[in-house]
Amino acid sequence: MDRIVFHVDLDSFYTSVEVREHPELRGKPVIVGADPKGGKGRGVVMAASYEARAQGVKAGMPISLAWRKLPDAVYKRPNYELYGTVSENVMSTLREFADKFEQASIDEAYLDVTAKTTWGVVRDYALAVKMRVREREGLTCSLGAAPNKSTAKIAATQQKPDGLTIVPPDQVKSFLATLPVNAISGVGEKTERVLAELGIRTIGDLAAYPGAELTKVLGRNAVWLWGIAAGIEELPVEERPDPKSISVERTFEHDVTDWSVILETLDSVADNVYIRARNAGMAYRLVGIKIRFEGFRTHTRDRTLPTWTLDRQIVLDTARELVAEFKGRERPVRMLGVRVANLQTPKGRQASLPG
Repeated sequence: MDRIVFHVDLDSFYTSVEVREHPELRGKPVIVGADPKGGKGRGVVMAASYEARAQGVKAGMPISLAWRKLPDAVYKRPNYELYGTVSENVMSTLREFADKFEQASIDEAYLDVTAKTTWGVVRDYALAVKMRVREREGLTCSLGAAPNKSTAKIAATQQKPDGLTIVPPDQVKSFLATLPVNAISGVGEKTERVLAELGIRTIGDLAAYPGAELTKVLGRNAVWLWGIAAGIEELPVEERPDPKSISVERTFEHDVTDWSVILETLDSVADNVYIRARNAGMAYRLVGIKIRFEGFRTHTRDRTLPTWTLDRQIVLDTARELVAEFKGRERPVRMLGVRVANLQTPKGRQASLPG
């Protein structure tokens, strides 16, 4: 039996939650991120509504540049506590529809619905998922349905916002064939350039390229990349109730040297880690950071806490203290990551570190 996998992606999550809370913002360009301070702010855009994206503003852009493009937009500081609560509610709703469930991020999840529906009526089942999310949380989501996770994820991006793209088993190869290779999650600018030098510009080109030759260029990455392009990836949808660690990484669109931008982004990443830990109900005793500089030189640091905790501020403060070692090195930063580890299910009231 062919699997039926859904990838559900909440549309412009942060800004959509802000619009839900403030209906007067509907239809306006909304930007969540640093304080623009009249064009002199030194942080980044965390999220932009579709109205703002249509005018050239996108996540990761310096907030000062966003202000120059859209001085009349509505700028909101991120409310991570609210986003975490809404995410938890949405994920709880999605679980009701799945045989197997896997939360991929604060606003994305995979559902294995093979035993819940059939390819003949899958559209109705997918529409029911989307309707339930809208009814309960007032949010839209884009949904991709396919026989495997990677194709479902690509499908979910095709008709955003509020989209629904269904790719039955016999249409996987034709669906993927004409899409650009960067439609595959994880294919960034560098890999795209390498593939272009081989004459590979579409996923179909990639699937048709000799595997041995591809391995010479991309090494071990060639195997998973070709499997996705060929539509034969078979990774299971699985919820890991007791993960060994929870981590989030963010790669800058352009390398960054402005330390205020680095810290603003680090806070956002740390908040996402905290939300995922809270949603999983896991306390942690280790906080770590990863920082990657230009040239892919990567460093990691971590700290063991005196006790297990589930405290947002501790993650933020510890991450900032760990990354402070690298301030002043004047090397462009490419990527930041935060993780928590040494996890356990909390017993009783949560501990927090003394002030």
